[in-house]
Amino acid sequence: MGKVGDWVDLFNRKVAASKVGYWFKLDGSGHPKERKGSYFFTEMRAGLATFFAMSYIIAVNGSIVADSGGTCVCTADPAVDRWCLKDPTYAICKAEVKRDLITATAAIAAFATFFMGLLANLPIGLAPGMGLNAYFSYTVVGYHGQGLVPYQVAVTAIFVEGWVFFGLALLGMRQWLARAIPRSIKLATSVGIGFFLTLIGMTYSEGIGLAVGSTTVPIELAGCHPDSRDPVTGACPSGDKMRNPTMWIGIFCGGVLTTMLLMYRVKGAIIAGIILVSVISWPRTTEVTYFPYNDVGNDAFNFFKKVVDFHQIKHVLNVQQWDISGHGGQFGLALITFLYVDILDTTGTMYAMARYASLVDEETGDFEGSTIAYMVDSVSIAIGAIFGTPPVTAFVESGAGIGEGGKTGLTAMSTGFCFFIAIFFAPIFASIPPWATGCVLILVGSMMVRAVTDINWKYMGDAIPAFVCIALMAFTYSIANGLIGGICMYMLMNTLVWVIEKASGGRIVPQNKEFKDPWTPNFGSIIPTWMICVAKGKAPWHKDEPVRSIEGTTEPGPVLVGEKGEMDSSSGSRPGSTTELPAEAVNEKSAHH
Repeated sequence: MGKVGDWVDLFNRKVAASKVGYWFKLDGSGHPKERKGSYFFTEMRAGLATFFAMSYIIAVNGSIVADSGGTCVCTADPAVDRWCLKDPTYAICKAEVKRDLITATAAIAAFATFFMGLLANLPIGLAPGMGLNAYFSYTVVGYHGQGLVPYQVAVTAIFVEGWVFFGLALLGMRQWLARAIPRSIKLATSVGIGFFLTLIGMTYSEGIGLAVGSTTVPIELAGCHPDSRDPVTGACPSGDKMRNPTMWIGIFCGGVLTTMLLMYRVKGAIIAGIILVSVISWPRTTEVTYFPYNDVGNDAFNFFKKVVDFHQIKHVLNVQQWDISGHGGQFGLALITFLYVDILDTTGTMYAMARYASLVDEETGDFEGSTIAYMVDSVSIAIGAIFGTPPVTAFVESGAGIGEGGKTGLTAMSTGFCFFIAIFFAPIFASIPPWATGCVLILVGSMMVRAVTDINWKYMGDAIPAFVCIALMAFTYSIANGLIGGICMYMLMNTLVWVIEKASGGRIVPQNKEFKDPWTPNFGSIIPTWMICVAKGKAPWHKDEPVRSIEGTTEPGPVLVGEKGEMDSSSGSRPGSTTELPAEAVNEKSAHH
């Protein structure tokens, strides 16, 4: 072991002394801002940790987005089979769409993460985001295409959003716009999406089948065998409730076991639970098999037997529809919602991960390579739309790799390479059943609702809009409804308070007004730093601040942490992250001083 250790140290030093080491600012590279404690083999190991923490998204995203039906066309009579549940041709097409999306998810994650590391030099992984994929599938396109717009129009909105993001990033407005959202709405967005994902994890289509809609009450207990459900209402007969064995396998192996592994900080806990439930469900002779002896089961099993295979994207590649006549209003609503949630999600998560890796400049409140990072994310969103996937975003699971010592873009490049390899294992990822991923959605939801304790419940002007946002997301099954309701309620309540206070000369103020979360329209300079440098005749990346080395110590900041202040290695992605934005973090730090 001594010789191996010496060889590793020698190799680390040689890489650090090369041009590669200088580009990535490895420890010993001689770069004026080298990142202390960053070594080549440590970065490679950190990249593997990030991949294992993120890899569940390949199967989960493919399953969720396939529920929209993609470009498949249902030929069944709507009066008899409204949701197209009994059309075998449609079912086979949907299975092919799922395989397409598994390939697409792995491909865009590989591209986005690799170039995030290469160009922005950040140890952050990217992939289609949880929450955004659910909104895409169950609200915008709708289950089996019963939503607001066709699949082709929805991916067109995402493509446009990507390039809008690119312009915002280039002009430095992305963080500026994020600061305009009140803190209570930011936090409520995360909580609401958490409940939204939890509800999805309890359904039959993409979960363990624990709950269904009802005609007498909004939702009721389920857990029956799928064949025994009422063909019209989808309800379960009382004599068969809670008797579906796949549900119990999902609860105990995918839920309880995964939770225990997370409690003991076992790396890759989420993917371990998914693998266990999947392996149990693969044999065809059991009652819980994912490959029943019918046309759909036979087709799925034949694909599964290939094990290693490159699946060519057939149904969802480059299907944008630019004629949006008849869908203009819904197209705009989807575009704005994707834009808003992505601003909060990616900006907050990137800043949190950069702070965890000690890459944040406390004087400016920004992190190294922020503009390039946002531009990489924006281009990835547009390319992902061509592949047929929901918006790409930064993943908080990147903290698993940072916790392993990852500090540079080499970590992200290693993760991206792993996603590239995963492209050729599409048959395995396509054969993961929904009851294997249902509890993952519930666990991710539980992690996201932690932000509810950070909402300012002392002042009703903050608390009520936040509550409306959360409630509408969960109870109307729509992220867009929650955002619109919460923002409108915030504007209405606080505008009325301001008018009454001004009209009364400051004598009439609501109770606990002094506890209101501060909000100001002064968001700093709208001109990005790189433009100011160019105007002064300097390089775009030039800074007047004194150059300092990035030390190896980590200051976790406002992210999910464990008992010892280490990043939770299997925390689940957090769309609508509750992390404070750079300017807010700086203000908070200044307030403490």
